[in-house]
Parts: sequence; structure tokens; C-alpha cells
Amino acid sequence: MVLIPLVRDYVDRMLHDIPGMKVLVLDPQTIRAQVGMVSVVYSQSDLLRKEVFLVETMDNASSSRESMAHLKAVYFLRPSADNVQKLRRHLAMPRFAEYHLFFSNILKIPQIQILADSDEQEVVQQVQEFYADFCAIDPYHFTLNIQNNHMYMLPTVVDPPGMQSFCDQAVDGIASVFLALKRRPVIRYQRTSDVAKRIAQETARLMYEQESGLFDFRRTENSSLLLVIDRRDDPITPLLNQWTYQAMVHELIGIESNKVDLRGFSNVPKDQQEVVLSSVQDDFFRANMFENFGDLGMNIKRMVDDFQHLSKSSLNLQSIGDMAKFVSNYPEYRKTHGNVTKHVALVSEMSRIVEERKLMLVSQTEQELACTSGQAAAFEAVTSLLNNESVSDIDRLRLVMLYALRYEKESPVQLMQLFNKLASCSAKYKSGLVQFLLKQAGVDKRTGDLYGNRDLLNIARNMARGLKGVENVYTQHQPLLFQTMEGIVKGRLRDADYPLVGNHFQQGRPQDVVIFIVGGTTYEEARSVALYNAANPGVRFFLGGSVVLNSKRFGRGTKDIEVKHYYNMSYMVHLLFEEYRSMITDSVDCALHRIKFV
Repeated sequence: MVLIPLVRDYVDRMLHDIPGMKVLVLDPQTIRAQVGMVSVVYSQSDLLRKEVFLVETMDNASSSRESMAHLKAVYFLRPSADNVQKLRRHLAMPRFAEYHLFFSNILKIPQIQILADSDEQEVVQQVQEFYADFCAIDPYHFTLNIQNNHMYMLPTVVDPPGMQSFCDQAVDGIASVFLALKRRPVIRYQRTSDVAKRIAQETARLMYEQESGLFDFRRTENSSLLLVIDRRDDPITPLLNQWTYQAMVHELIGIESNKVDLRGFSNVPKDQQEVVLSSVQDDFFRANMFENFGDLGMNIKRMVDDFQHLSKSSLNLQSIGDMAKFVSNYPEYRKTHGNVTKHVALVSEMSRIVEERKLMLVSQTEQELACTSGQAAAFEAVTSLLNNESVSDIDRLRLVMLYALRYEKESPVQLMQLFNKLASCSAKYKSGLVQFLLKQAGVDKRTGDLYGNRDLLNIARNMARGLKGVENVYTQHQPLLFQTMEGIVKGRLRDADYPLVGNHFQQGRPQDVVIFIVGGTTYEEARSVALYNAANPGVRFFLGGSVVLNSKRFGRGTKDIEVKHYYNMSYMVHLLFEEYRSMITDSVDCALHRIKFV
């Protein structure tokens, strides 16, 4: 069973066993209310069929004083201290006839005692834990929607409470996934990442010590693996423009919990201002979410042609029987009409953005920076695009970032020239953002073989790809995650790079693998996971992270740190120390080189 059916099953069990009219009270998972995990796997019509006539957030339920004694309240909440305190106030002055409390993660004994003491009028009918403290975007892809995602890039000393909160949310979400899957995994982490190590160790402590009885699924012991890695190991993937449907929508427009906000676009119909892209609810999207932009256009044309044929046949009603048949099929007709309008609107807007920002030209250079070597040609191509007035500031910044990550050690003079050019062309983005990215995710910080320069097999593959050519130059990039998955399946993941936590060892190839990326996932990586699972039925990979990134969100995290923490004294001390250590190291290297030369 994969992630979306797991969460849907939880919601089914909550609502099916409570007869009568109900109100569903949720904990908001994002800034916008009611865009949490339930809205991803359940449509509004699904809820109505379960006699749910009202959906409220915790805050709305707190502010209202209107009595609704004819309704039964079904609460589905994270067991956070804040939610427990709000719920305590709700129970002290109950508005509903009954309260059925469901928590998406482990509820602590003191919290249970607080709720019991607050239920003086005995309105609580049940308290249960349904483990869904994550947002299931697709069958093999989940996110935790952590708002303070930039914390993973900070030294621990800068904001200890913020870092602890970030790690706590990550551990809780990971634990919830494994409780839903009924697995207790062997745990590994990326050696070069302090935050990945911390999350892995705290997760192991929870699973094997604090709540060992809860995770004691003996039949599946050691058949699953959790690998915690750091986004900074592959900063390339979230910086690239995307050309497959789901990833492209997120890159150019943005997706939040499977919802796309189109209110800022002038040519979008009013009834399509906010649309849902769900592989569960939308057959066309499920079939085309991984298709490239060219094939997608042809498939949408076929869908429009089919709908026009259906519309013409619906106008040709010759008898009472024809009308009765049309009325019975009307909901499906309306659904098809909505789907056609939605996908045409999305593709039209993306086509406009591609043309306006000259993204086909920009993306070809991006892919060459990510996939092929050749510093001189790359410098010339990036310089040309920086001088092109049609290229947007954000695209200029990404090009310089991609060049810097690729050639940081090879061409410092040319890199400085690009910094100066970026500063003169794009006043909004400073070259300091690029330098900060290099400090965070430069070659000295990374574990994986990002460009295939160290592994002989990868070098051979890159040579073969260069000789044969690439079917589509815009989608030739392959995330580092693909190599990681192959390393796990073939037993090539080095213990020195990805140590085990504790004394729990994998016996044979794992059946279920959860790869959690601290700092966020991308839809390109989710596509790689889905395609890999389809081609390798012996093992199931699940991809999760703190958020789902596109280039804007990834860059915004870097900018947030620069703005919020640049003047923080402890952070400045840290940066000065790192700079001083780097200077000393460089001086020693130069001295050793001179001695060797003499």
C-alpha cells in the first residue's frame, strides 16, 4: 500500500464509523487554511458523501462561539503543545454534541491527562492516533511542509530553539511515515551533514528506545531502510528549469499541497483561479504528469478534440432517452469540461512564460552546465545570456549559480567576472548569494559524485551519452538521487559516506526505502523515484523532505539566511572563523607547494 491510500484509509475510518452530520476540524499545515494533508487525498464531494457538512481550522473553531449541538466534531490534529492547549479550551466550552479526537502522531501521556482533565462535560467519545503527520503528494512522495526550512543551512549555535524545532518536526514526520507503513527501519545518514546526522540519531532514539514497543513490527524487522541526506549534496536539481508537466508547473507557477494558484494571471477564467493537480482525482494529470512539454501539448490537443466531439453529441438530443442519458452522464461531462479548461489554462500560461523569459535558450545552457564539461564554452554562453536583456534577473542568478557550482575550483578569475556582471545587470540579486551557496554546497561540502567526475562508471556513462547524443537536450539532467537509489539496490552505498546509526545492520536488500532530504525535495526527483519503482518491482522507494522546492524557493532560503542572520553576531563569528580557517589552509597549501617545487 502506498502513501495516498494510507492517508485516505485513515480518513475513511475516522468518518465512516461516526454516523450523522459532522464537522471536520483540521490543523492548518500551511499558511493558507485547509490546504493540509486531508485536502490532498479527499475532494469536497468525497467529504459530503461522508456527511461532513463543515470543515474548519483549529483557529476558526477557537474564535467562533456559535453553538452547533446538531453536529458531531471530528478533530484531526498534530499532537503539538499548541494544539493541545487550544483543544483544552474547546472542551471547556463545547459547541458540538460529541467530540471525536484523532491525532496524526504519537500523543504523550501528559497530553492525554490534560485532555481528560478538560473534558468536564464528558463530550469526548474517543481519542485515537492515526499516523499521518505528513502530506502525501503522490503515491511515493511526501512532504512535511516545514515553514522554517532555511534552518537546515544554519550552524546550530545561531538559533538553537529554531534548529531544535526543525529537527523535532522532521523526526515526528519520519516516524509517522514508518508507523503508517508498519516498518521499523535500519537508519543511515550522510556523513558530511551535521543536521542529517542529528535527525537520524534522534529518529533512531525514538524508534528503538523511547517508543520501541510502538515500532515493534517483528515480521518486517530489517526489511526497510531510512536514509537521511542533505539537500546541499545536490544543489543543481532545484536550480534547473523543468520540462515535464508536474515539475514545470511548480517551477513556473507553483504548487502548494497539490493546489495551483492562478489568480495573478490575467487570461485565466474565473472558475479556474485555483485548481487542483492530483494524480488521484485527475486521470489526465496522472497519465501526463511525467511527460515532457512537447508530448503534453499533443496530448492536450487530443483531449480537447475528444471533448469537442462529446459536446457536439450532447447538443444532438433527438429523444427523451437521449436527454435522460445526457442527464445521467452530466456530472462526468462537467468534470471533463473542468479538466479541459484547467489543463489548457495551465499549458497556455506556461507557454507564455517560456516565450517571455526565453527559457528554451536559457534551459539549454543550464543543462549543459549540469551535464557536460567545457569551461570556456560555458563561460561564453553564460556571459552571452547575462548580456541578453530578455533574460530575467532570476534566470541570470541561476545561471551564475550553476556555473559557480560546476567550475568553482577551475576558473576563479572568470567567476569573479560573472559576479561583477551579475551585479551590474541585476540590482535585485547580489553576487553574495552565489558565494554563500558555494560556502553551503560547494565541492568541499558534498558527499555524492554530483558531476560524475570521480566514479569510473559515471564517467563511462557520460562519455557514452556524449557520443550517442541526447533525445531531449532539455531533460538530459539526472538527479544525484538516481545514483543513490542504484547504490542502495546494488549494495554500493559506502559505509564511510553513509554510516549506520547504532548496531542495527541491513540483512540483504531492503524491501522499502525512505529517502528523506533535509532541505526539501523536487518534482524531478519524485519523477525519478516513480520511474525507478516502475522498472524495479523488487524494492519500493519513498521520497520525502521538509518542503517541495523549485528554484525560487531554494534561492529564497539562501536569501532569507542572508537577510535574517547576516547581522547576527554569533553567525558573523562563525563566518569569520570559516573564512580565517580557509585562508590558513590556502596559505599552508601554497607553502607546501613551494617546498615541493624546490
